[in-house]
Amino acid sequence: MHDPWTRAAGPSGILVPVTLSTRAVTTAVLAAAVASAAYLGTAPLVALTVVLVVLLGVGWPALSAAPARGGATIVVVAAGLGAAAVAWRTQGEPVLRHLPIVVAMSLVLAFLAEMLRRDGRPRLVESVSGSVAGAFVAVAASGWIAAQRSVGGSALVVTAAVAIAVAAVVAALPIARGWWGALVAVALAAVAGAGVGAVVPDVEPLTGLVAGVVSGLGVGALRILFARLPGVTGVRAGLAAAVVPVAVGGMLVFAVGRVLLG
Repeated sequence: MHDPWTRAAGPSGILVPVTLSTRAVTTAVLAAAVASAAYLGTAPLVALTVVLVVLLGVGWPALSAAPARGGATIVVVAAGLGAAAVAWRTQGEPVLRHLPIVVAMSLVLAFLAEMLRRDGRPRLVESVSGSVAGAFVAVAASGWIAAQRSVGGSALVVTAAVAIAVAAVVAALPIARGWWGALVAVALAAVAGAGVGAVVPDVEPLTGLVAGVVSGLGVGALRILFARLPGVTGVRAGLAAAVVPVAVGGMLVFAVGRVLLG
């Protein structure tokens, strides 16, 4: 059956994540939204994280070519929402000390979803591994909330999100192809991170530089990966591919903050 989501929303194709460039622009917009939400406070950032998780859950089954798309969506969304709730409501340090419970429950839910299938369970291993991978990406998005509630706070989140946005914009350019384009994206993300780190409080330029390098590496590597995947076709798969760098960036930024800021 033809999936209507594989058609572009309009003749211009603006912000419809079907091509590499439009997906990169969408990633930049989402990263900018993270920076804006972090500036406004924790609650808006939590709300945006929920949006990221839902968007990922809607598109991940198409991106991973899951044979049981409904079950994969439930697993991804449940894992992401659970992680966001844990990162938001856990009191004291470490902020993510209950996250392993969410990960464990998502694994159980992935197997339960397979047990409830009534289609003969074709491609069982691919289905389970795809759901688990999507759950891990969704859980990583909670890193934005954890970073917001840790040392560095909104300043670190804004710095890293701006770096991701810059890297994504560079990746959207026609000249940014292959490894050289990825290296340019990393370099400019590092410059952007250092620049923002020099302006915002609680974050030093060196911390911003490292956050920019890590963010740029994530965006560049994922862009090269998705460029080589034949399955990234259609709006749903493209939407998930656009969300993945932002979601994964959350946990990377949290790790940078822990290492450099304590």
